[in-house]
Amino acid sequence: MTSVPNPSSPSPTALASALLSTIESSIIPLTQKGVSSGSKLFGAAMLSRNSLTPLTCATNNERISPLLHGEINCIQQFFTIDYPDTSTRPSPSKDCIFFATHEPCSLCLSGITWAGFNEFYYLFTYEDSRDLFSIPYDIDILESVFRVKGDETDEQVQRRALYNRNNKFFTAKSVAEVIGEVQDAQNKARLMEEMSRIKALYGGLCEVYQEGKKDGVESASAWK
Repeated sequence: MTSVPNPSSPSPTALASALLSTIESSIIPLTQKGVSSGSKLFGAAMLSRNSLTPLTCATNNERISPLLHGEINCIQQFFTIDYPDTSTRPSPSKDCIFFATHEPCSLCLSGITWAGFNEFYYLFTYEDSRDLFSIPYDIDILESVFRVKGDETDEQVQRRALYNRNNKFFTAKSVAEVIGEVQDAQNKARLMEEMSRIKALYGGLCEVYQEGKKDGVESASAWK
């Protein structure tokens, strides 16, 4: 059994536009404050499936707790602050689209699953987190803790995906993959250019975070 997209899912053009707009207008301002206080630059949001507007946005808050990754912080806020009343809370599986700025780590994959979100998207991949932002722990933990070797060779193990992006609990897709599904060439080119521009904004955030590590800015996380 595999998870299938909600039949009311928006078009690739509308979805990609909304995700990129949410990063710039809602997530990055929060992240700018977070990295200056010692937190990593990972953020997340829940969007309304119908309107594609943000319902909840959050960023990493490892200054408080090593468990408050951007995604987990966002889930906590969604359930306990923004929609504590179960009678008015949007359904994670029917009414929401989950979005992470960076491909979720093992902790956040579990959090998204346990919270009931059956569809999520991300801008930066694990490899981006490692190579562009010098944060290799997502891959390290998935490989060291979860990638169990059977009768395969080391080479075969390395070719195996780190997690199932399509499974009975959720489907996962990068923004680049969503843009790749856009049929109109002009719209696709526009969105690719917009994605590159948004990604470039994270260069400055990364510099602030890395400088904070050098200066010994406090963080509750053991992995900086």
